[in-house]
Amino acid sequence: MATYQSPGVYVEEVSSGSRPIEGVGTAVCAFVGFAERGVSNQPTLVTNWTQYTKAFGGFVEGAYLPQAVYGYFLNGGGAAYVVRVGAEPGEDGAAPPVAAHGELPAAGADDRPVLRAKALPAAPGQPGAELSVEVADAGEPDEGLFKLIIRQGEREAEVFDNLSLRRGPRHAATVVKESSRLLALEEVKGAAALVPAKGVRVAVPGAAVVAPAATGAAPARITPADYVGDTADRTGFAGLEAVENVTMLCVPDLMAAYQNGSVDLDGVKAVQLAMIAHCELMADRVAILDPPPGLGAQQVQEWRTDFAGYDSKYAALYWPWIKVMDPAQGRPAPMPPSGHVAGVWARSDANRGVHKAPANEVLRGVLQLETNITRGEHDLLNPIAVNCIRSFPGQGIRIWGARTLSSDPEWRYLNVRRLFNYVEKSILDGTNWVVFEPNDRFLWGAVRRTITMFLRRVWRSGALFGRTPEEAFFVKCDEENNPPENRDAGILTVDIGIAPVKPAEFIVFRVSQYSQGTALEE
Repeated sequence: MATYQSPGVYVEEVSSGSRPIEGVGTAVCAFVGFAERGVSNQPTLVTNWTQYTKAFGGFVEGAYLPQAVYGYFLNGGGAAYVVRVGAEPGEDGAAPPVAAHGELPAAGADDRPVLRAKALPAAPGQPGAELSVEVADAGEPDEGLFKLIIRQGEREAEVFDNLSLRRGPRHAATVVKESSRLLALEEVKGAAALVPAKGVRVAVPGAAVVAPAATGAAPARITPADYVGDTADRTGFAGLEAVENVTMLCVPDLMAAYQNGSVDLDGVKAVQLAMIAHCELMADRVAILDPPPGLGAQQVQEWRTDFAGYDSKYAALYWPWIKVMDPAQGRPAPMPPSGHVAGVWARSDANRGVHKAPANEVLRGVLQLETNITRGEHDLLNPIAVNCIRSFPGQGIRIWGARTLSSDPEWRYLNVRRLFNYVEKSILDGTNWVVFEPNDRFLWGAVRRTITMFLRRVWRSGALFGRTPEEAFFVKCDEENNPPENRDAGILTVDIGIAPVKPAEFIVFRVSQYSQGTALEE
């Protein structure tokens, strides 16, 4: 209260008491994975693809992070934090190492390489090392033809006869790409007129063996601990605890590490459980999980129920994998869907609001699905909260599910979970002024008015169910929930209830025969 010592006119600014709550952002995604260059284990904000390339480089063969971030922005994402993992100590700014390959020399005096052989990712439980390629005489008497023998140790694993470097159905790289489960061949530029030297055997390091290079695939020395990181050291996604505006978490390159043999299925589960634990601890973000590659509908069901068995209202799982154009390889390639899905979440929030289920939305930039699922397979997966991605004739490729991984029916739908995250965080940030205020009826009334005004705006946006604000929400802050013993302990309690809108997941039309002259009672 001002003190007046001399006669005169005084002007005082008096607060109106109105402190409106501003809604927080709902679409900021955090990505963790492998990048071509950039600072390691430091969340870096990027708002478009150009900023990402300046900070982390472009597309990298064997890494899904660049494609995931590109798909995020392509589908409507506005801001993202990127955490690069897998770099060796002191190599910040350098690119990750690449998988080594074997080179087949040309016949004759010119021994320059004509073909490069690279090991494919090892299947679960199968070794990817001790591979070699031997060039032998072809079965047909033609100087331009040759035979490739792929060995695991001394065992002939695969044989491809009557191959050529000339364009056509016998082209070596094409035949091996379509049929081999162990190797991929790449023709060296300008080698079409040459023939590999016969009788030569070249070792091809396995998928888990790497060698330093300027650009390339995911590091092989990655471990689950590298993804999880440490809160104190601000590493991995644990370091994202210091970034409070993140609302989504994606780790697409967990599957790259699984494919190159660095992480097994138990490691995949450990990292995804840590992602869920991180989101539950922060209580303001949702993890978007990817299934392992190459799974069918029944295998996804087994992964979801028997092996992984996740149960959380802060996580969602999407299947199948999607195929996009990979500039690093120059052809369509499968990849985890989490980055594109996060972009759809952001687009749905911007166009309709966080209360709208992020489903029945088109995935931009997707050429096709790795697996086209049937209605029967969808009937199998939807009840266990696997959000399917489906292709509909004339309607594109769409997300066709919006469920969390929770077994609690109250938190079945993603939009309900994310709406509560939005409301809780907005109220939390907008009521800091209440701390240390006198805990009396004047404060109670001010808090009620502030929160009621905010929830009325939420109701008007269509996020709450009810014809009137009284049906849609309530705010209670009075003597009943603030008794003297709570006030003596310095506690102010505000009870808030909201009625979220649930999505119309099952649309039922009841059709019957109609007899002329008969009318249904209204």
